Amino acid sequence: MKQKNNENLPKNPIEAQGMLMKAFYEKFGKEALPIIKEICGKQGRALGLKIKNKLSNNKLSTVAKAFSQSYDPNNVKVMFLSDEKFRIQGTKCPFGLENTSRELCEAAMEIDYEYFRTAVSDKIKLTIYRSVADGDARCDTTYKLKNE
Repeated sequence: MKQKNNENLPKNPIEAQGMLMKAFYEKFGKEALPIIKEICGKQGRALGLKIKNKLSNNKLSTVAKAFSQSYDPNNVKVMFLSDEKFRIQGTKCPFGLENTSRELCEAAMEIDYEYFRTAVSDKIKLTIYRSVADGDARCDTTYKLKNE
């Protein structure tokens, strides 16, 4: 079978997942978002359980260090890291969601949110300040342990 030269192929499984999310969102609009969010949440919980079992402790700083090792440091920077707060900024979406929509970003980010909720605590709060999916120059997100 001959490959098409102009075919837009994903560079990795995460890009392929992003292509699927975009196609689903383009076809079904806002109705697709709860489904995308639900499935991404399940993926995040599975990944959170996996990392929780691998690490020596489940402090936010420990989990965040492990999480940040999976990203290209040319595209993603850790801005702040402690046991109470983790702030990260990126110039490229790993899913390729640039200039799509903030709501699609929020649905996809359920992966990371549930990852931290599962691996660290259900008291984690995710705040998305900026998003390349929404047309911003960079993503800017914070994971913070809520005070009780």
